[in-house]
Amino acid sequence: MQVYKSDVEAADGLAEVYKSLNKEISRTVIGQGEVVKLLLTSIFCQGHCLLVGVPGLAKTLLIQTIAASLDLNFNRIQFTPDLMPSDIIGAETLDKDRNFKFIQGPIFANIILADEINRTPPKTQSALLEAMQEYGVTISGHNYKLQRPFFVLATQNPIEQEGTYPLPEAQLDRFMFNILLDYPSFASEIEIVKNTTSTLQYTPQVILKGEEILYYQQLVRKVPVADNVVEYAVELVHKTRPNTGKGAALSNDYLEWGAGPRASQFLVIAAKCNALFNGKYSPDIEDVREVAKPILRHRIVRNFKAEAEGITVENIIEKLL
Repeated sequence: MQVYKSDVEAADGLAEVYKSLNKEISRTVIGQGEVVKLLLTSIFCQGHCLLVGVPGLAKTLLIQTIAASLDLNFNRIQFTPDLMPSDIIGAETLDKDRNFKFIQGPIFANIILADEINRTPPKTQSALLEAMQEYGVTISGHNYKLQRPFFVLATQNPIEQEGTYPLPEAQLDRFMFNILLDYPSFASEIEIVKNTTSTLQYTPQVILKGEEILYYQQLVRKVPVADNVVEYAVELVHKTRPNTGKGAALSNDYLEWGAGPRASQFLVIAAKCNALFNGKYSPDIEDVREVAKPILRHRIVRNFKAEAEGITVENIIEKLL
């Protein structure tokens, strides 16, 4: 592990690590630079990510590539309608001496790919709640801690598709980012087709190990932030809350629910990480604005009037910014 003489030197080191990771991942996943940046931001901020997009946009490949670049234990859970909570966290069984023994489920890994998370009912989705917040699972009164670092990177099909279940608000709130994946550009798709229809297969190189990630996570939290930046982040979140003292007129007209305190926390910590990625030692308001959309879009709920008038969540966030 690289040893730094000061936090400033470590901050420069994280900026270089980000560039190396971005370059390595882009060799396998083409044309998703902004998505990769948000995923890496969540990892260095101890957050979780939800990727939303139609099938075939390389969501699973992207997460597998990141796991390979970070040299972490990786488990994939394919969410299906018949999946049970014990299929995720594990269960107690009787051993040959007739004693109960806990058999760990696939959640006991550093990176969990929750593939198509909204294709399983809410009962099974909720099996992730404790793990994502407390980094542990409880079975029969016994708490089992998960290995750190720990990330849940979930993919979700658009809710309009057949066979999907909406995620409960408590589940959604635990995801730091809600990242929308769009179709690739024409030039990017040409490169994707060339790479995937040949015999050439690239294996990602390891850029970072688990103990280094833990070190950089603590570094991000040490980054100083000015009071006006914190106030801007909190004020932005308060603007989303309808019929409150600081709620914006737009929110009063078009929102049913606003974002909670987690949104304010994530805005500040993500802004810190975004600043380090850009070679700065402290975030400014522009860093908050840059990470606001993926943090807020799954935390605000439109009312009937907004739906009837075709006002989208993206429209509302843009106007609040």
